[in-house]
Amino acid sequence: MKFVALVAIVGEEREEEAIKIAKEAGAGAVTIIRGRSLGLEEKKIFFGLTLEESVSVLIFVLPRRLSMRVLKALKEGIDMQSDDVNSLAFTVPLGHVAGLNIEELHKFENEIKEIL
Repeated sequence: MKFVALVAIVGEEREEEAIKIAKEAGAGAVTIIRGRSLGLEEKKIFFGLTLEESVSVLIFVLPRRLSMRVLKALKEGIDMQSDDVNSLAFTVPLGHVAGLNIEELHKFENEIKEIL
């Protein structure tokens, strides 16, 4: 089975929503990394305080066949094409994977059987 890492960067306030959408589309475990977003525009300053957007980087390890379904669900569920939503999602192929939970592998097998 070939695997990919699906990386979704969403505003911290949309983290739980994104995880729920991904899991409903077949994703399993997720690793969450906190970060800050520095866009093309200057930082907002309010009474001398710099306001930066906090983001969550969500990393899912998925079978390649399942990854597009999860990516599409996130794209539509979070409405990533909207100008109001500052989010990004992409996949990266993985050459070697170790440490996946056996139960999660069985879940992935069942999800892929449903797709086929």
